Amino acid sequence: MIRSRQGVVTKILSGRDNLTVIEVAIAGEDDNKAYNYDLLTGPANPGDSVVLNTTAVAGKLGTGGAHFVMANISRPNRDAAEAGHIMKMRYSPAQVKVLAAEEPASPWSEQINGQNSLGGTPVIIGELHSMLAPAAAGAKAGSAGKARVVYMMTDGAALPLALSDLAHNLKKCGLVDATITCGHAFGGDWEAVNIYTGLLTALIAARADIIIVAMGPGIVGTGSRFGFTGVEQGEIINAVNILEGRPVAIPRLSFADRRERHHGLSHHTATALGKICLTSCAVTFPELANPTWTALLREQIAGAWPAEKHAVVTENGQPALDELERRGIRITSMGRTPEQDPAFFLAAGAAGIHAAKLMQPAID
Repeated sequence: MIRSRQGVVTKILSGRDNLTVIEVAIAGEDDNKAYNYDLLTGPANPGDSVVLNTTAVAGKLGTGGAHFVMANISRPNRDAAEAGHIMKMRYSPAQVKVLAAEEPASPWSEQINGQNSLGGTPVIIGELHSMLAPAAAGAKAGSAGKARVVYMMTDGAALPLALSDLAHNLKKCGLVDATITCGHAFGGDWEAVNIYTGLLTALIAARADIIIVAMGPGIVGTGSRFGFTGVEQGEIINAVNILEGRPVAIPRLSFADRRERHHGLSHHTATALGKICLTSCAVTFPELANPTWTALLREQIAGAWPAEKHAVVTENGQPALDELERRGIRITSMGRTPEQDPAFFLAAGAAGIHAAKLMQPAID
């Protein structure tokens, strides 16, 4: 059930990438933070009367304590004159029109539709959005800055790319060179209808040397074996193999998470790579100083999938974290820093390092 309230915009807190963060006064409540997607509801200015979706805040769900503007009563007319005819978030009140890279009106259409292979391009597949930064930093560090890194955001979590401060900051500092949003996700440099055309768009239009695929902020999980949006990791690996790319999977690791199902090798990784994924990939594990951790991971891997199914590789992920530090990018996952949960971040960094090795002959 949707919970909605009406409020008045009192202050503009920040704005970028068609996203405006505002402060809104709601009768009987303290001022609240809200997100306004300019592409959907038009600009918001102080004094505007807006209708807010307050469901997540009321339910204490993971949206950063912010409401979302559903409509601007003070500016009811919005003319979406953007090119294209592909609708994302179809048949919802928030559906948005985009120009998909593969549709006939796109200047890239002919090239993308004539391409059936990634030609061995390495594709890093992560489960959580927080894996993006160390993976991108690893790709840059491992290629001495030569790799053109393209991030493709799926629709497994947040749909607007603009919500991600992380993606914005990585692009601003040069760790990510271009972005693509596929499925119902929107707001990338290029739009794509699905994972397959998104990957081809990354290669053809965005000129990727290394592609990183992961959902946006806000993974959904239920604690059950299959009830989490990260199962898409296995499906994306299949897609990369179908298109003749070289999939590199980031395992979800943690020795700080108190939940047994996420201790060591997460049950999410075991399910996605052991059950959902029907093809092979490289699974990168980081070099870890703690021998007890390494022994546990070895035992968990043995029970997660047949030994011959995937190529388990080990890389030093520390250069990725050093690169993030050098560029001033601060990262967390589940509220934890690399110092508090090093295995998680080192695993993503190791994937970037390994992907760079896979494309190394092309950049020498």
